[in-house]
Amino acid sequence: MNEPKSLFLTDNSLGIATDLYQLTMAAGYFEQKMQDIATFELSIRHLPKNRSYLVTAGLEQALHYLTHITFSPEAIEFLRRLPIFSQVSQKFFEYLRNFAFSGRVYAMPEGTIAFADEPLLRVTAPIIETQIVETYLLSTINFQTSIATKASRVVYAALGREVIDFGTRRAHGPQAGVLAARACYIGGCKGTSNVFSACELDIPAMGTIAHSWIMAFENEQDSFCKFHEIFPDNTTLLIDTYDTLAGARHAAMIGKKLKGIRIDSGNLSELSRKVRKILDTEGLHHVKIIASGDLNENRIDNLLRNDAPIDSFGVGTEMVTSKDAPALGGVYKLVEQEHNGKSIPRMKFSEDKLTYPCKKQVYRTIDKAGNFVEDVIGLEGENLQGIPLLIPVIKNGEMCYDLPTIHEIQHTTSNNLAHLPEPFKRLTDAETYPVTKSQGLEAKRHEAEKILRDINIP
Repeated sequence: MNEPKSLFLTDNSLGIATDLYQLTMAAGYFEQKMQDIATFELSIRHLPKNRSYLVTAGLEQALHYLTHITFSPEAIEFLRRLPIFSQVSQKFFEYLRNFAFSGRVYAMPEGTIAFADEPLLRVTAPIIETQIVETYLLSTINFQTSIATKASRVVYAALGREVIDFGTRRAHGPQAGVLAARACYIGGCKGTSNVFSACELDIPAMGTIAHSWIMAFENEQDSFCKFHEIFPDNTTLLIDTYDTLAGARHAAMIGKKLKGIRIDSGNLSELSRKVRKILDTEGLHHVKIIASGDLNENRIDNLLRNDAPIDSFGVGTEMVTSKDAPALGGVYKLVEQEHNGKSIPRMKFSEDKLTYPCKKQVYRTIDKAGNFVEDVIGLEGENLQGIPLLIPVIKNGEMCYDLPTIHEIQHTTSNNLAHLPEPFKRLTDAETYPVTKSQGLEAKRHEAEKILRDINIP
């Protein structure tokens, strides 16, 4: 009988956690003896609908990958057996056996607010290395940036009330649930129901009870009392299994030690008002009302605009899948190549997919109060005003960056959003933040386009 597989990635499987064409191109570069140093940049081509900014996330996992990627003997043997590699020399597989990333990386720190077309990450290394790592880098940064951005919108809508990640069961797999919990915390959530994430990341583990607990007892009141016996100082009860208002009255019988109640269905605005009245009548003004059940930023915004007396929100499916915009169009493009001692700009001309050549930097202008004014995408080293956002994180394959804690990253997000003017944070009809290309970059683009067109287009 075959043993079941979890399919969770481990460090010794990182090398083949990629698309096949990355490895076929790598083999091609190897056989052609191409050892040029190449620079690739990762950016988001277009912001999704109703997104006016991005919260960058996923860098820590990208750095772990780049500093731990190897090809195990089993992985190499698997590749060698693939028909597409049948004509590839043994030396290529020996190269993979000793593979280690040796390049340098610049990146925006996690929690930084970014915008379309801005490079979030820049990788410079031998072209084989830069090619192999593309898929993993896009995967982790696309996903976590998407979820952190969505979470920040939910937190913004909550107007200071706590938001809890309840989404693991609806995430696209257990591993996605773990990374989503991390990204949600970066976006501003107060905690997560995901115990593994809470343990590994040192973030608050939060949760209540399910309907099954209530249904497992003869009656609702008995289920509440039994739960309170076991958790006398942390009794938060789910009250909508049968009748929400009756559930509120049953919960109120717990008395002063009742900590909170959760409503998971129905007209949350109307029910929360009636439940608040029941609790207050019993002198339980301290008891918090938690709302959950298919919530998103727009529903939360609507509830609070209608003065629903809700103290916190448990948000699941909509947040951990970024349901309204579930895919982030991140791209990883070759922008520069060093060949025979010369630096050659590289770019695409494809319609709607034009790229700008050369190593770039993002320069952010702020006003005297620290508020964001404008971003300029310019050439690396170009003499421009503003704060450079891309910083060195890996040099010669080794980390040169002091990783912040998850709490420090969350603070970075909060601080960045506090300095992003209000018109750019609206849930709908947000203004477009000004991002321009520098004169130097535009000049390089036109110069490179002319040269490359003359060479490649008859």
